[in-house]
Order: sequence, then C-alpha cells, then structure tokens
Amino acid sequence: MKHTMRLDDDPFMKILAGEKTIELRLNDEKRSLINVGDEIVFVNRDDSSLTLTCLVKAIHKFKDFELLYKHLSLKKCGYAADEIKSAHPNDMLKYYSKADQHKYGVLGIELTPLGNHEPK
Repeated sequence: MKHTMRLDDDPFMKILAGEKTIELRLNDEKRSLINVGDEIVFVNRDDSSLTLTCLVKAIHKFKDFELLYKHLSLKKCGYAADEIKSAHPNDMLKYYSKADQHKYGVLGIELTPLGNHEPK
C-alpha cells in the first residue's frame, strides 16, 4: 500500500540525506493503516513539487512520545548530535497534544528512501 504525507522542509531534507531514518507520527486513523513493506510518499510542505518515496522497514509503537524518546535513537529521529542532550518529548507538543497522544498512541516509522526527490 502507498501512503502520502506532508513533511516540513528540514525533516524532508534530513530523510533525503540519510540523516533521519525514523519519522515520528501520531498513531491516528490514517497512520494506523501503515504496515511494514508499505511505501510512504513524502511531499515537501515548502515545495510540493519535491517528493520522496520511502519503504517502511519497521513500525515502533508507544503510548506517548516520552516512552518513544526513551527507547529509540534520537539521532535516527532527526536530532543532530549537539541537540540530543536538550531533546525532550515536549518538542512534539507543537504537532500533537498530550490528549491526542493518550487517545491514539504514537509511532516511530523506520524508513529506507527508495528514490530522490522528484517533481510531482
């Protein structure tokens, strides 16, 4: 199955460069349909002509981002080496409320890029 997700420019470029291999998302109705072996087409929010197709290698499910941050490599989640010490699960509150995390749970979607960005 193929899924489409919008992604801010910074994490998009980090996935493209191989610096980010785990995408963090809420396990809502849309994301709960993702399975290992599926493809995700990321569309760059700043330039929708840029897309990146990735293969889902693994799905890590957690109750909330606090548990996810304790168990997954923050470097693989897109944090630079000098940001890891200050990284905090509350960083994700700008995207997902604690209530939504409690309601749906969260995911670390492990990815392998299949192709470079390409015009849509």
